[in-house]
Order: sequence, then C-alpha cells, then structure tokens
Amino acid sequence: MAQSSGSPPPQLKSRIGAILRATSGNFLEQFDFFLFGFYAPYIAKAFFPSDNETASLLNTFGVFWLGALMRPVGAIVLGAYIDRIGRRKGLIVTLTIMAMGTVTIALCPDYAAIGVAAPIIVLVGRLLQGFSAGVELGGVSVYLAEIATPGNRGFYTSFQSSSQQVAIFVAAIIGYALNQYVTSDTVGLFGGFEFAKWRIPFFIGCLIIPFIFFLRRTLEETPEFLAMKKHPSTAEVFRSAAVNWKIVVLGMMVAVLTTTTFYFITVYTPTFGRNVLKLSSQDALLVTLLVAVTNFIWNPVGGAVSDRLGRKPVLLTIACLSFVTAYPALNWLVTAPTFGKMLAVQMMFSFYFGVYSGTMLGALVEVVPRHVRTTCFSMAFALAAGLFGTFTPFAATWLIDHTGNKASPGFWLMFAAALGIFAALTIYRRGRTIVTEEAVAT
Repeated sequence: MAQSSGSPPPQLKSRIGAILRATSGNFLEQFDFFLFGFYAPYIAKAFFPSDNETASLLNTFGVFWLGALMRPVGAIVLGAYIDRIGRRKGLIVTLTIMAMGTVTIALCPDYAAIGVAAPIIVLVGRLLQGFSAGVELGGVSVYLAEIATPGNRGFYTSFQSSSQQVAIFVAAIIGYALNQYVTSDTVGLFGGFEFAKWRIPFFIGCLIIPFIFFLRRTLEETPEFLAMKKHPSTAEVFRSAAVNWKIVVLGMMVAVLTTTTFYFITVYTPTFGRNVLKLSSQDALLVTLLVAVTNFIWNPVGGAVSDRLGRKPVLLTIACLSFVTAYPALNWLVTAPTFGKMLAVQMMFSFYFGVYSGTMLGALVEVVPRHVRTTCFSMAFALAAGLFGTFTPFAATWLIDHTGNKASPGFWLMFAAALGIFAALTIYRRGRTIVTEEAVAT
C-alpha cells in the first residue's frame, strides 16, 4: 500500500520515536534530580531545621551538592558498563538507580519524626540519584549522536538538554499550581502546607516511573555500537579514560558554563527570587517556568547553528558574551528587583545557556575517543556538574551571605565563562580539533 503523502516516512518516525524514548528517561531522571533543588527551602525545614534560615539552606544545598559529587563515580563505573555492554541496557540500569533514590527521598519521614536519621536517609537518596545522573546525560547524548543523520549531530544531541527543560517546566508548573491553588485548608491529608509543597511533586515523580520504564525498554541498540568489532573490557575502558585525561579535563572546562548557568537559572531561581529579591513564590516559579520554555527552544537552535557554522565560533561567542554581561545584568536586577527585570535577565541567561549547551553537547561527543565515548563524555560532564554546576546554588548563597552583594553570583558565572573560553581555544587551536588517544592503553 502506498504511503499517505501527509504522514512522515517510516525512517523519520523511527528516529523521532527513538529520540522520544531515550529522552523520556532523561526527563524523569532530571525531574527527580532537580526537585530537590527546586523545593530546597521546604526540604530545609523538613530535614535540616535551624533558627538561621541561611544555615538551613546551606545544609540543604550542601546535600544537593554532595549528591552531585557522586556523578563522577557514576560516570566512570556506569560509563564503563555502557561502553562495554551497550547503550540500551546501560540506560535501563541508570533509570533503575535513579528511581530507587527518588522513592527513598519521597517516603522518608521528616526530622521531627525520626530525628537525625532523616537527613542521613535523604543523603543516601541523593547519593543514589547522583550516581545515576553521572552517566545518564552522557549515555543519552551518545545515543542521540550515534543515531544522528550526517551533518546533524549537534541538532540531535541538543535534545538531551531539551528534555531536561521539559522536566524543569513540569516541576515548575507543579510548584506554581501548588502555590496558587493549594491552601492550608486543603492539605491536611499530607501533614501540612509546607509538607505538601515538596512531597507531592516527589510522589508524582514516583508515579511516572513505571511508564518511563516501559518506554526505555523499547529502545533499540545504536547501529554504531553494534558495528564495533570489539567492545572494550571494563579495565580497558578505565585505562583508556586515564590516557585521555587531558581531553576529559578540557571537556569539563567547556561544560562548566553550561552547568553553572543551567543550575543558576533553574534550580536556584526560585530561591533567588523568594529569599534574595523578595519577590513572591509565584513570580519566581513563573520565571523558572518561562525559562524552561525558552531553554527548550534555544538548545536545538544552538545545535543546528553549530552544525552549519562550526562548534568553535558559537562556543566562543556565547562564552565571551556571558563573561562581559553576567555581573552587570545581575547588578541591574538587584538594584530595584521586579518581576519584569528578573524575567529579562533570566531570558538573557536562557539564551546563553540554550545556544551554548546545544553546541557543547555535539562538540564533546566529537572530541572524546569513540570506543570509550560514554565514559569520557560522562566523566567530563559529571565533573563539570559535580564540582561546579550543582555547587552553584551553594556558591551563590555563600557569596551573597559573605559579601553582602546580591549580584555577587555574577562573579561565579564569569569564572565559568572564562573556563569555557580557555577550553574552546585550546581544543580548537590552530583551526584543528586536538587529537585524542584512540588506542587503548596497555
């Protein structure tokens, strides 16, 4: 039977389906991972009670960061597994571990009920989430790169980051709805208004898990992985990753601007709006929601533009713009905070993040060795996220508290931009990409 002229060709539908199945799991993992940062003030009250609000927040963001420090561990352990056993099986394992961490946090009683055991259990849940997230982003990015059509690798890999924006959007809209429509009179079943504000979103994340498992189990292995004549052993992956430590470090430096900007405009924005700018919770969450929408748009734009113009000019342009404008923009915002000014500044950062991230993902896939692609990509990104990105909420809170300057987080973003400029110039020096060591170390 002839195919209807109005429907897409089977090959196109198959690629769209593969993108959706791969990124759906990424959506869930990131939704669960970022809930902790989104609802930090409420989680702080539940598990880290203190008379000092800043100290309570620092404890909460500290646990958020400690979970992220497990990312490099997950990157090397699970990355080696995926490079050896396959993309599909590995992505199912990462989803299982993330689900365990999310359920642990969602069901943990608060400090008032079980005392010091509560923050310890929450920390364990965060460590599991961080261990999984360490390779999830790399695994999905590599999967998308390996199913991409010629000349469109940047565009395809950008959807890894775009799926995160959908997660941010859903998390923000849930928070906005809870703040807007749920009152203390309607949440007695959940143990109080503050309890409901963070616990309900975690329960929603738990309910989505079975559906995402179903989608991810239908993934097919990538043709590129199947075509490899030899898949390295775990020991060979570790040795090869060690040989290529320079490109891993440079890849981390390229990714730092992506991770710091992302965590600033998404995870930290609700807290920044409420606690620093003294705007309403609804305003702060609405800004986060709109940022997620524009992030989703700019990511594939960045990937597509870099496919046409090259990775280097896009990376350098955005990093230089960020370095020059980060502090002045925040200084203008904090001088007389309004919803409109906060939205304008965050839209600027959203543009920087989306275009840079959509470009950076394709660049990172291309510069790491093919046979240990998942491990090296994941290590670079995990180090960027663990050491810098997820540290952003803590760093911003600490900088403001110790300097008294509400615009001081701009210095942190400038530092990230400087690293990106240096790394891009080094990787693409003299118009050529640096050569990685493809041979397995012996």
